[in-house]
Amino acid sequence: MLLKVRDVETYYGNAQILKGISIEIGEGELVVVLGANGAGKTTLLRTISGLVKPRTGTIEFAGRRIDLLPPDAIVKLGISQCPEGRKLFPKMTVFKNLALGAYICREDKQKISESMGKVFEFFPILRARQQQLAGTLSGGEQQMLAIGRALMSKPKLLMPDEPSLGLAPLVVSSILNVIRDINQQGTTILLVEQNAAASLSIAHRGYVFETGKVALSDTANRLLIDEKVKQAYMGM
Repeated sequence: MLLKVRDVETYYGNAQILKGISIEIGEGELVVVLGANGAGKTTLLRTISGLVKPRTGTIEFAGRRIDLLPPDAIVKLGISQCPEGRKLFPKMTVFKNLALGAYICREDKQKISESMGKVFEFFPILRARQQQLAGTLSGGEQQMLAIGRALMSKPKLLMPDEPSLGLAPLVVSSILNVIRDINQQGTTILLVEQNAAASLSIAHRGYVFETGKVALSDTANRLLIDEKVKQAYMGM
């Protein structure tokens, strides 16, 4: 397994958010985490990224324990998070936002150029918008830029957090299709989403979180027809 999260408990102050979470992702998989607001999905990504430290449990990536490492060391090992809400630098150009994503390899101009070329393959509109300020992009273009920035470090594991948030259905479909393409070209993906039907349609497997615990875990196809998932997340 590329990523192993074992019995992780994470707190914000005295509030426990993750309550003994265990998940695993194999190399090349696209795994989706579903759940309502407050279920612990974003906290899981922040814990894997090292932005918050688990109080108990362990996290292993590519056979190495990472839960004791600082965030920059985790990025260097090949994990890149695309945060909820995009968190772009609105007064900087598209090009500069992308370049910041390659901070860990900032001395290697050739690698940065290769990474940017790859991002432009996935998101051709960003090539045309290189000198445009990020804050003037449409919502969909901003989400493309956020994912592109996360790809600039050439991650082995990409973790997009709610990429469909606030976007029109057609744009959501386009974004998720690119995430599927990124996976098919070799990048393992841990996708956090509330849009159950759309995300499960591109995933291999899924986990359903409820109040900081794994309530369900199965293949994407089985979760799509699970009555509990359909009622809770698809309005059926």
